[in-house]
Amino acid sequence: MRKSEVLAAESVACLNKALCHLKDIWEEIGIPEDQRLQRTNVVKNHIKGLLDMMITEEESLRTRLLSSIEACHKQLDTLCLELQLPPFEEERGVTMLLQEKEIRTQVEVLVKERTQRMQQLKALTERDQDLCDTLCSDPYAFDPNAVPSLEQLDGFRQHIASQTAEKERRHAEFVVIKRQIILCMDDLDQLPETSFEKDIVCEDQEAFCLSKDNIASLKLLLGQLEDRKAENQAVCEAHREKIQELWERLQVPQEERALFSEHMVTSKKKNLDAVTLPLRVRLMELKLLNMRNVTEAIRSEIAVLWEKCFFSSDQQQAFVPYFSDDFTEELLGLHDAEILRLKQHYEEHKELFEGVHRWEESWRLFLELEKKATDPSRFTNRGGNLLKEEKQKAELHKSLPKLEKKLKAQIDVWEQEQAREFLVNGQKFLQFVEEQWELHRIEKANEKLERVKTWLLI
Repeated sequence: MRKSEVLAAESVACLNKALCHLKDIWEEIGIPEDQRLQRTNVVKNHIKGLLDMMITEEESLRTRLLSSIEACHKQLDTLCLELQLPPFEEERGVTMLLQEKEIRTQVEVLVKERTQRMQQLKALTERDQDLCDTLCSDPYAFDPNAVPSLEQLDGFRQHIASQTAEKERRHAEFVVIKRQIILCMDDLDQLPETSFEKDIVCEDQEAFCLSKDNIASLKLLLGQLEDRKAENQAVCEAHREKIQELWERLQVPQEERALFSEHMVTSKKKNLDAVTLPLRVRLMELKLLNMRNVTEAIRSEIAVLWEKCFFSSDQQQAFVPYFSDDFTEELLGLHDAEILRLKQHYEEHKELFEGVHRWEESWRLFLELEKKATDPSRFTNRGGNLLKEEKQKAELHKSLPKLEKKLKAQIDVWEQEQAREFLVNGQKFLQFVEEQWELHRIEKANEKLERVKTWLLI
């Protein structure tokens, strides 16, 4: 039996005991029956009213519990749907009180979870908006009023991490490019002109919009500045080279050269201005005063280039101004143009000319080693040179044909581009090579014949 049932039985016994006690008192007092009946009815009504009131309160409690269970059920279903969770499964066979407590507790847990997710979403949205403002990108596609799932929050966090990394990468790139732009502008003595340039140089780098378009514009501006800087450097180098040539030709003292030492190293705008106008004017004045010396100095350079380019006598004679004694500015200009043409010609075919020189040097060394090979005194060698010379001669004998084959291909290209034959000292180079081998073969045969005759006479 439940304790509550035992307690109810005790309550009935107490009630009966109390009624008996009242009956004894009424007997002792001598209260008439009609009054006893009246008083007993008062006791009954009082007890009944008290019990009815208690029953009403408990029924109200039951009603409230049922209402709470129903409301919690609805709220729980909504929360599960919003949080994208499976429906809540109640424990079977529990009392109404336990059922209501369990559902209400679960609602509180889910409400807390919903609040936390929405707070996380708000923080992520604010961070995303900051990144969008900086990167000029579109916000993350998500409804700010919808409750996100855990997977969606993870996806949002990954997006934020990616955008943060992209911001750091672009910011680092911006800092590097900005520094290079400032250096280029300094070299060019240029101040920011457009609003974009002013934003780059003057504005706080943290406030600069790191959009893809802005980064692309930064790179474009840097490229333009670097092109102008490179153009200045190229012009400066060309002027410096010309000035250096004139210094050498005119034998300008080192003291006078030292006055322009700064402009002969750096290539800022002030250096460009310095080497472009005053210095060149001064050198041109000196050049005009020393026309004969300058022209003869250029002729010496032309003669060196003729030799490097294997010009024949006819080709050399074709440049008539070289042999003129009328030293005028016009004559000097013709020599300047000719040496410029020869330098360009040599640079364009430098590999071919160097290859021919290399063949001539290798051929000279090969003939020298061949000559040593026929010298009887070589057997008195004690230093091991004989073996080295034989090995070197064998390597040359092997490498010369390869070099000739390579030169033949280069000469074919040269002759096709120049529309004329490639001559070395007035003779076709490949024909010259064949003749050298033929002469070498004949000489070797004659030496062998002489050795045979000597042996027969002995």
